[in-house]
Amino acid sequence: MREVDVAVIGAGPTGLFAAYYAGFRGLSVAVVDALPEPGGQVTALYPEKLILDVAGFPAIKGRDLVANLVAQAAPFRPDYLLGVRAEKLSHPDGRPVLGLAGGEQLRCGAVIVTGGLGSFTPRPLPVAESFVGSGIVYFVPQPTELAGRDVLIVGGGDSAFDWAVTLQPLARSVTLVHRREKFRAHAATVARALGLPIRVIVNAEVTRLFGEERVTGAEITARGAAPEELPVDTVVAALGFTADLGPLAEWGLRLDRRHIVVDSAMATNLPRVFAAGDITEYPGKVRLIATGFGEAATAVNNAAVAIDPAAHLFPGHSSDGT
Repeated sequence: MREVDVAVIGAGPTGLFAAYYAGFRGLSVAVVDALPEPGGQVTALYPEKLILDVAGFPAIKGRDLVANLVAQAAPFRPDYLLGVRAEKLSHPDGRPVLGLAGGEQLRCGAVIVTGGLGSFTPRPLPVAESFVGSGIVYFVPQPTELAGRDVLIVGGGDSAFDWAVTLQPLARSVTLVHRREKFRAHAATVARALGLPIRVIVNAEVTRLFGEERVTGAEITARGAAPEELPVDTVVAALGFTADLGPLAEWGLRLDRRHIVVDSAMATNLPRVFAAGDITEYPGKVRLIATGFGEAATAVNNAAVAIDPAAHLFPGHSSDGT
């Protein structure tokens, strides 16, 4: 059984800042996330999108924000356990013990849950279920990997249009297909996409994929029209995702639907278990990345006192020693 002062569950922006702040407080940290890369939903869904409401940055790409947060925590050497899900929680001696997928256990001074919306799974593209080849993706973590390709994007939300705008300068061609005439994406992003050489087909669905080892084409069927075949070597299925708390729902946490109820110290109803970020609920809660950063600092400072009652709740400012 490994020991760590603080286990952070979730490697999104709030979790990464919690890892930094715990290190700043002199605590050892392990960051656990079921996704294979840090950044949570930002990395998975909109790494190239500009984020406009993070203090100190007039605009910053999601990917750059995540890279900065990882660099900020790096001097304190957090242990990243990525592609690993936290499955069980127990308190055999009053301290939390996390049971991870694969059987590993972490004995923790405190646990901070920063899991955003919890575990999330992309909605599948129905026609892809019968296609055995590759070339179907649900996230685009590295847009340059699609340079020179014929890309088909399926969906009408923010992710679909973000990828369309991002990939258009790189890909040989970009086609976006949406089953409705109206889009769920931000109007400004839609207008930008419509002003680029991106083919947008509405009231249509992907009804068939072609290829053996990988996609070589797709059949698009628009309402009231004959099926059309397009050359395609990558399909981006941006159909949204489903989210749930997964194993966290069985831990005995006090929940308000899919959110964890916390008090002003970011403490849950379980001993030495705190939460921060979008996954939390309390009166007046506002779900923003900026809010999550403040909640992470509050959670870590209160966790530090739970671990060592002699510790000060407020350790001073990070600039005090410079």
